[in-house]
Amino acid sequence: MDTLSYKTISVNAKTATKEWVVIDAKDQVLGRFASQAAMILRGKHKANYTPHADCGDNVIIINADKIRLTGRKWTMKEYVSHTGYPGGQRHVTPAKLIVKKPTAVLEKAIYGMIPKNRLGNAVKGNLYLYAGEEHPHNAQQPKVVTLKY
Repeated sequence: MDTLSYKTISVNAKTATKEWVVIDAKDQVLGRFASQAAMILRGKHKANYTPHADCGDNVIIINADKIRLTGRKWTMKEYVSHTGYPGGQRHVTPAKLIVKKPTAVLEKAIYGMIPKNRLGNAVKGNLYLYAGEEHPHNAQQPKVVTLKY
């Protein structure tokens, strides 16, 4: 048996085919939407997925401020952060957070689903979140993707 005919091909930065996709977040449930967007961002939907390489697509998400949360999560869910000083623990609900920064709720959900290392930092650079319908990436000719779950 010729063992060279079964060679595994890994994608690297040079051979990765990165596309631009637009996803509309209007009236989508936060967690389900974020997991699908993170999968596309990471490249797990491709046949040539390589875990140690950035082979995902560039994802443009529009209407990030119109994301939907189920139940009483708008007021009951809390994001916890710490200032680093004694007694510096801060709590904020999604309803208050979306007023300050409309894309923050979706950004936190997607960032929580990608690796926390150098590869994750590189993948974060491929995500573009916008609160409205418009985005400045028309020159890249992005494909419109509708998510199914």
